[in-house]
Amino acid sequence: MKQKRINNFSCPQQTHCFQFKEQALERAERDGIPKVAQDLGLTESMLYSWRSKRSQTSQPFEKQKR
Repeated sequence: MKQKRINNFSCPQQTHCFQFKEQALERAERDGIPKVAQDLGLTESMLYSWRSKRSQTSQPFEKQKR
């Protein structure tokens, strides 16, 4: 299975671990969603969805129920 890496975190492409999501969103805040989506091979809508879910719950992904 193909792996994506951000810093030292690696997780399967199909189910992204919470560290991957958090770091992707941190980069998106800094560099913009379109650029980060392209760099990581994600859709922009996925990043927008993660951002929305995080803001609705006001919790990091680590503490959210799966």
